[in-house]
Amino acid sequence: MLQEEEDLSLTIAQIVQKLKGSRLYAQLERQAWVSLQKPEIKLETLKEDIKEFFRITGWEKKLHNAVYSELTVFPLPRHPAAPPEHLKEPLVYMRKAQGSWEKRILKSLNSMCTELSIPLARKRPVVEQKELLNKWNEMGTDEPDLSLFRPVYAPKDFLEVLINLRNPNYENGEHLNFKTHLGLIQVPLKVKYISELKEFFVELSLNTGQLGIDDATQVPPELFENEHVRLGQKEPIHSMDSKTEVLAEQDSAAAQQYIRQGSPTALRAELWALILNVSNQPEDLLYYEQLKSNVIQHDLLVDSLIYKDVKLTASNDDYYFVFEDYLYQVLLCFSRDTAVLGHFAYNSASPPKSYIRGKLGMEDYAVFYPPNGVIPFHGFSMYVAPLCFLYHEPSKLYQIFREMYVRFFFRLHSISSHHSGIVSLCLLFETLLQTHLPQLFYHLREIGAQPLRISFKWMVRAFSGYLATDQLLLLWDRILGYNSLEILAVLAAAVFAFRAVNLMEVTSLAAAEAVLADLSTLKVMPLLQIFLFATVT
Repeated sequence: MLQEEEDLSLTIAQIVQKLKGSRLYAQLERQAWVSLQKPEIKLETLKEDIKEFFRITGWEKKLHNAVYSELTVFPLPRHPAAPPEHLKEPLVYMRKAQGSWEKRILKSLNSMCTELSIPLARKRPVVEQKELLNKWNEMGTDEPDLSLFRPVYAPKDFLEVLINLRNPNYENGEHLNFKTHLGLIQVPLKVKYISELKEFFVELSLNTGQLGIDDATQVPPELFENEHVRLGQKEPIHSMDSKTEVLAEQDSAAAQQYIRQGSPTALRAELWALILNVSNQPEDLLYYEQLKSNVIQHDLLVDSLIYKDVKLTASNDDYYFVFEDYLYQVLLCFSRDTAVLGHFAYNSASPPKSYIRGKLGMEDYAVFYPPNGVIPFHGFSMYVAPLCFLYHEPSKLYQIFREMYVRFFFRLHSISSHHSGIVSLCLLFETLLQTHLPQLFYHLREIGAQPLRISFKWMVRAFSGYLATDQLLLLWDRILGYNSLEILAVLAAAVFAFRAVNLMEVTSLAAAEAVLADLSTLKVMPLLQIFLFATVT
């Protein structure tokens, strides 16, 4: 009990410290001064009167949402004496593996830089700046020669690194059980059993209404859909402790609970913004314009990697090619955003450094490169593409993507022991298949078609580019609703279960890949429900 109180006190202190440096804190301070001019504020009851003023004017709700937003991304409290790297990643061998992977990425980037005789960064000539500014909204029409550029790495390269991960304290073969040997991931991490997944995803159960199932054309909308839309707009959520309205009340916690059953299409953009605490204030627009100005003024080597990735992925996608201009705008600005560096406090990765020419190794002359600390890889643009269906104003689209990245997507390309990290997702996927479809798993393994080699690319992209967009957005609803990426591993296992009969007939990896090549016709929610709740365990 005493330990819990200490942890709570530590969490409160850390969140207060973080909020003190925020724009909201300055706004609250300003509003408190404004309230002092009002006759209803009495000196004798100053504290209570100001709190009441905040409640009436809606500032209390904004503070609640800010605190809730911090809590959803905040790591668990650590012992005050624990070193900072434990906050990033508690396991030493994971930290070492991530460090080695980062060196490999940086080496690839530097070798490309040397081969092509291109600087990591340069200031654009004035003429070039004007040209870029004039074509800012139609960058997709530009066709730079990118033939010499190559992605720094692809998901399959990253998978090989994860396959070779080992815990040196657990290396003795006699302690490894048979089940562990079947899969590609050979590290002992705690992942949820299916009984725990059922409990965690209880709102997805068969007797609960779901958008993605109960809004199908053959289901009368009055049975669920109409009521769910009303609930999102103005009706109270009766299942919660107090009667809480969702969009009308602007309550992040209520929105997150609500979206676990899916979001109505018309409300999704507002609900996601509310959960992510994105409001798109004038200051946010100004910040976006500053990032845009940085793009106009300076050319980075990673810009070419972004161009190349968009051309290779989203531009060739039937759903997303129309958003090519948006993708360039968002990703180029993202690469310049130093605010993204803040997420490295709880990310096992560390931002790569570069040195001013002639000052190699001198820390006083070191800078983070790129400025946001994130080197894009093959498929990175697909994290942004689905959001273009929801947000048509570049500034808001940018803020939503940045929040999605620092909460969720960074975990899909960094090595960590976090339950939503890609290592745990791979292990969860393999464990689910081995436990519930052992014959299929063994068959695929025997023919050299390890299931993870097929599903890894789905999970590392959060299924973007593989599912139809309406189904992908229903899946991402649940990621936001449960504040967890574990549903990606469950869906990957469910896809294999759905295609199990066909997969049992294949005799090679190529044939297995052909069976699972097209996921665009799949319906996400029925697959998840059947796998979690309609199978005997």
